[in-house]
Amino acid sequence: MKLNCVVVDDSSIQRMIIAKLVNNHPNLHLVGDFSNAIEAKNCMSVHTVDLIFLDIEMPVISGFDFLDGLKVKPQIIFITSKAEYAMKAFDYDATDYLQKPIALDRFNASVRRAMDFHMLKKENQEEEGEHIFIKSNLKKLKVYTNKIKWIEAYGDYVKVVTEEDSNLVLSTMKSFEKDLSSEKFIRVHKSYIINIDKVERFNSKFAEIGVTKIPLSRNKKEDLIKALAIA
Repeated sequence: MKLNCVVVDDSSIQRMIIAKLVNNHPNLHLVGDFSNAIEAKNCMSVHTVDLIFLDIEMPVISGFDFLDGLKVKPQIIFITSKAEYAMKAFDYDATDYLQKPIALDRFNASVRRAMDFHMLKKENQEEEGEHIFIKSNLKKLKVYTNKIKWIEAYGDYVKVVTEEDSNLVLSTMKSFEKDLSSEKFIRVHKSYIINIDKVERFNSKFAEIGVTKIPLSRNKKEDLIKALAIA
């Protein structure tokens, strides 16, 4: 198994060194190396990335700012010449923190840590199903998607309703929809996304989930019928 990686560092020399380490490692696959966060983000919009080797001090958009702009975050191994960023780095759930110049044995230890975490995450997903992380009331919550019943527009927020509770998340419906499987979730109204596995009954106007009637837009009934037939 190989982890898909990108390297983001404004120094061409450092970028070349890290890229060489990645290419020489049997468990890593280099998707691309980039001098700035914008190029890296564009790459990640079309390629699956498991791990980012990320410089912190970069012009225009720093490594931290780059991560703040990502909705789905791969594992992060920070690479920097300054030790004072270490505490802040781990606020971002960093897998590891490497100081330049990078020793080969230290690099390999970081990769082993990333591999172990990746395998553990994969095992948990197989046991408990897919999940997403949402931020609600300044807390990061792990939500299993098979327990989500519906998502509802709520002003500048979306309300995520699960089998246990509901939480408000600062997001748009369009943005939140990107984090969900299109095979299991369908937008049936401008204000509602539903989990098709939770639909008990429906007609031309409503889809019923438990005692709740979710309104259907005029042209969404056929989409729901097709989705339920596939499911």
